Amino acid sequence: MTTTPTQSQQYRALGLSTFSFTLCFAVWTIFSIIGIRIAEDLALSDTQLGLLMATPILTGSISRLFLGIWTDRYGGRWVFGILMLTTAACVYLLTFATTYPMLLVGALGVGLAGGSFIVGVAYTAAWFEPKRQGTALGIFGAGNVGSAVTNFGAPFLLVAFGWEQTAQIYATVLAVMGVVFILLAKEDPLASERGGERAKSFMEQMEPLKELRVWRFALYYFFVFGAFVALALWLPHFLIGVYELDIKTAGMIAALYTIPASLFRVLGGWLSDRFGARRVMYWTFGASVLCTFLLSYPPTDYVIHGIEGDIRFTLDMSLPMFVALIFTLGFFMSLGKAAVYKHIPVYYPLHVGAVGGVVGMIGGLGGFILPLTFGALNDLTGVWQSCFMLMFVIVAAALIWMHYAIRTAERVEWAANEERTDLPELASPHLFFPLSHHRKGPLDPPPNP
Repeated sequence: MTTTPTQSQQYRALGLSTFSFTLCFAVWTIFSIIGIRIAEDLALSDTQLGLLMATPILTGSISRLFLGIWTDRYGGRWVFGILMLTTAACVYLLTFATTYPMLLVGALGVGLAGGSFIVGVAYTAAWFEPKRQGTALGIFGAGNVGSAVTNFGAPFLLVAFGWEQTAQIYATVLAVMGVVFILLAKEDPLASERGGERAKSFMEQMEPLKELRVWRFALYYFFVFGAFVALALWLPHFLIGVYELDIKTAGMIAALYTIPASLFRVLGGWLSDRFGARRVMYWTFGASVLCTFLLSYPPTDYVIHGIEGDIRFTLDMSLPMFVALIFTLGFFMSLGKAAVYKHIPVYYPLHVGAVGGVVGMIGGLGGFILPLTFGALNDLTGVWQSCFMLMFVIVAAALIWMHYAIRTAERVEWAANEERTDLPELASPHLFFPLSHHRKGPLDPPPNP
């Protein structure tokens, strides 16, 4: 039987996991800055640079699956601490790479930092009751601000010391935090329950993945998180190419996107608790469709053949307008990231690591696929704004699928004369993942309305 943690224990766990995740995320996106210098040194194409930026995202995404399972089985304290120490060693070894293939291999090890997300989600969710999990996970998810730390601080380290020493500084800080986490973090409240139960097989832990809903959540996260990571990596290069900025200025402007897309995740968690995750997802996708449509429009010259001669005008987005739209996009994506993960511990309280790991893996794969695709689209089309065209298609598809699924669930509820809720699946018991084998504890979700 689980025990109810005190508020001080909850805040301690939340603070340690959030700070650790912030450092891991800063490491995970390090190639957004040092990759530009490496590309200059090795004369890389945009496609090659996109692959280098995306490779850590691939490892971070795939690793979330087994890291989530390990966290469900062994708890977050040791998994998180060992993960940070292992990643720090990989970042340090990266500095010995001298060729492009060696850098790609090193980037695979750096990507382990991205797996920290699902470890922290499972560890943090175990400390909080369901009605506060959205807010808690929103605060934890604000560790995405680590990408802004890299975009803002890494350019200055890069100019002062070079990319090798910049990576060594990152490795040292992360290793220190790994030791601190192991020493100061406590076992989560579900540790005793895990120890008293028979260890589940891999197939048992993967049982919820048979539900289509899990994969729908994964598509949502492919956009709100995967596209966030992709833009965090791609924006400095985009700004240098389109607006001819220097790397310091480009990094600081990119931070104007990554900071709201990270910190406002806290607000997204609170709004999901207060108004419901479904409504927050509608806000997110609606605003994102509008922003990506406007951002996808390339500079265009128009000629109208008038009565008294040609009339010429140009549509071109200024830098201030671009920054405003990016800030807005980042804000709404941050709300969506929190709303997606609000669902998981409510629907799958004993499978947070497994389900969250798969959703996080698919979302993270967006961070791998999209930067690579952005570079390829640049090389193929010669249009910088092609990256936003692709994002527009993805978010429009997610919005359509979400709306269809919600209307379908509501028709089931109407037919059964059941009360509709903001998360319609919760009002339909047969749509909820079975928990009949689970012993009730003080952290369990309340009965379905």
